[in-house]
Amino acid sequence: MSNDLIIGDDGLARPLWASSNEMLRRYYDTEWGMPITDETGLFERLSLECFQSGLSWAIILSKREAFRDAFAQFDPEKVALFSETDFERLIEDPRIVRNRLKIRATIANAQATLALRDEGGLAQLIWSHQPGQTPRPRTMSEIPTQSEESKQLAKELKKRGFKFVGPTTMFALMEAVGMVDTHLLGSHRRGSSGIWPQ
Repeated sequence: MSNDLIIGDDGLARPLWASSNEMLRRYYDTEWGMPITDETGLFERLSLECFQSGLSWAIILSKREAFRDAFAQFDPEKVALFSETDFERLIEDPRIVRNRLKIRATIANAQATLALRDEGGLAQLIWSHQPGQTPRPRTMSEIPTQSEESKQLAKELKKRGFKFVGPTTMFALMEAVGMVDTHLLGSHRRGSSGIWPQ
């Protein structure tokens, strides 16, 4: 078994990042890598990945409920209508990451999400970039940070007005929503999405 896997008190193998505290362990065990195919769920994950860019996921996860409260539960119809008053409210909210460009991007991405409905919607566009195979990493160093599919997804989203959607951020999204399975071989979560075999 890889040195990158830790056996917890419950006897289950998890990567080091998911073993450091209860919040990350719970997220890893119950959410990360499970399929998300609805518009609101994908808009939320897209938004959180945008805010995570350059920061640790633990910071974003610890603020997720505050983000949900600040961004109308990530309802794209509501966020798309955010005004300058809403922007100022967000930039003054100490509970979230107060990055002007990322806040503006989230509002713009909500508007772009609505515009995509005429073309099949956000879920269809994102999932149309699911690869034909998934990585099978034994160590953390074997996990890619982007792929041809994430590059294409980033390109398509940018073309449709989305911001902060580079290929690395989009690969992280693909991992988070189950499009690829980058659970380490030997992890108790490997193959748990129902999309990829163990």
